[in-house]
Amino acid sequence: MGRVSKAQAQENRQHVVATASRMFREKGTAVSIADLMKASGLTHGAFYKQFASKEDLVDEAIAHAFQNPEPHASAGIEGPAGDHEAARRTMIEQYLSIWHRDHVGEGCPVSGFAADLGREPDQAARSQSIYIGGVRNRAARLATVDDDGLTQLCTMVGALVLARATRGNPLSEELLQAARTVLTKSGAGQYEPQRCAD
Repeated sequence: MGRVSKAQAQENRQHVVATASRMFREKGTAVSIADLMKASGLTHGAFYKQFASKEDLVDEAIAHAFQNPEPHASAGIEGPAGDHEAARRTMIEQYLSIWHRDHVGEGCPVSGFAADLGREPDQAARSQSIYIGGVRNRAARLATVDDDGLTQLCTMVGALVLARATRGNPLSEELLQAARTVLTKSGAGQYEPQRCAD
């Protein structure tokens, strides 16, 4: 078998990063290199020709997820251009959709990588600046006159994670709907969170 050209090697690398970005959001960063390379259609040994370590790949996969939204998810993540309020509402509706709930690997990296970065402090230290930038960027897209967007993003991510955990039960769709309602009602960003009963 002949040597791979530099262009083909770069294409293979980008394919591995894109595959890892989806698989890590779907299954977590504990996915084995062997499984990842198999899903990429490349050999296990090819990994070490492309990456210094799995941690380096995780960093690149997180950056890729924030910089390259999946085609099916991009409309919801970006929203319509020009009208900020319409874009904000579209982002909320798409983010809190059944499609987004059911397509973890193609979904938002904020929710997709949160658990792994929370569990793995060493990886979090490496990837945190990329992740923080992505969180702040998405919050800024939700910002209103009275709200910097962080509360809205927290509500969206929390509702999505809970909806994924309860998929198959009516509660899952109720969670998505409840968050959509509170975030798209008139004056969103000014609402008062309700206290949970003790």
